[in-house]
Amino acid sequence: MPNPFVHLELQSTNPGKAKSFYTSLFDWQTEEITGANDIDYTLIKTGDCNSGGGIMKQLMPGAPSAWLAYVLVEDLKTSTEKARQLGATILKESLEVPGKGWLSIIVDPTGAHLGMWQPHPDMIAKMGKK
Repeated sequence: MPNPFVHLELQSTNPGKAKSFYTSLFDWQTEEITGANDIDYTLIKTGDCNSGGGIMKQLMPGAPSAWLAYVLVEDLKTSTEKARQLGATILKESLEVPGKGWLSIIVDPTGAHLGMWQPHPDMIAKMGKK
């Protein structure tokens, strides 16, 4: 089965303004949590959709607000290394989101950013998958 997109994340220069805009525009419900590295994070809850999302402060100084898509992978380290071998630049090698999973962020050979996500085994069990 091909790897699906599983999460969309807005890295915003003004998370509060972005949250207000998108919750008003799309009637999204949100939940405030503390993410990896104690970063304030807003989970976007869209109901029955398979893809969830989040809003956080843009962490790269001077970078504009931007959406980042994440693709589900079975083995993050293997997929990140494969991306490197295919010409990607690795922005974030591997970052654990405690109790949720691990992510890496790459820049493909054309300059596009993409996240990869490996869920924690407990999260897979909660989703009813093997």
